[in-house]
Amino acid sequence: MNAQQLMAQLNLDEGRRKRIYTDTKGKVTGGVGRNLTDRDFSEDEIDLMLQNDVRIVIQSLDKAYPWWKGLTEERQQVVANMAFNLGLPKFSAFKKFLAALQSGRWEMAADEMENSLWARDVGDRAVRLVKRMRNG
Repeated sequence: MNAQQLMAQLNLDEGRRKRIYTDTKGKVTGGVGRNLTDRDFSEDEIDLMLQNDVRIVIQSLDKAYPWWKGLTEERQQVVANMAFNLGLPKFSAFKKFLAALQSGRWEMAADEMENSLWARDVGDRAVRLVKRMRNG
């Protein structure tokens, strides 16, 4: 069977959707007719989505905060982790944290993380990331 022809037909018949939607049977669907209600993601699909999302968060940080590349690898990981979790708009609201980071005041940056609603919301994740920010 010609899989390429079948994919062309399915693109036409199912349509391509970049956003999640509910189909005519009430199933959560996305992509080219992917039934997300009844079908799990494979490990390689999860990895591909994660790779794309990480690339996007790094590119967003590069554009918004070019200085962040001068941080240690450990602190870059913390920043990217937070930005991934919050999304860049909410991450950008951490003004005192970002100012402390940019000026190399690691304790202040860690304190800003620790004393935030974000830290209360994410629990152990924040504890780990705050420690990594302090120890750099």
